[in-house]
Amino acid sequence: MSQPAPTPATYEAALEELEQLIGRIESGQLPLEQLLAGYQRGAQLLQFCRDKLQAVEDQIKVLDEGTLKPWLQE
Repeated sequence: MSQPAPTPATYEAALEELEQLIGRIESGQLPLEQLLAGYQRGAQLLQFCRDKLQAVEDQIKVLDEGTLKPWLQE
């Protein structure tokens, strides 16, 4: 049985791995078994990124005393 893929060190590392994985999947050159494994890894990476973003959002809520203000890019 194969070992689980390691947890990415950072959000940026997870995003980079996810982008590379998407490129390989979209190339259409992966065998079906690798395609399935890639899809599963992509789902793990996506959840990792979502969890990191949620943690940052939660920290911002605390810093803004519970009032999350919309971020407007100027």
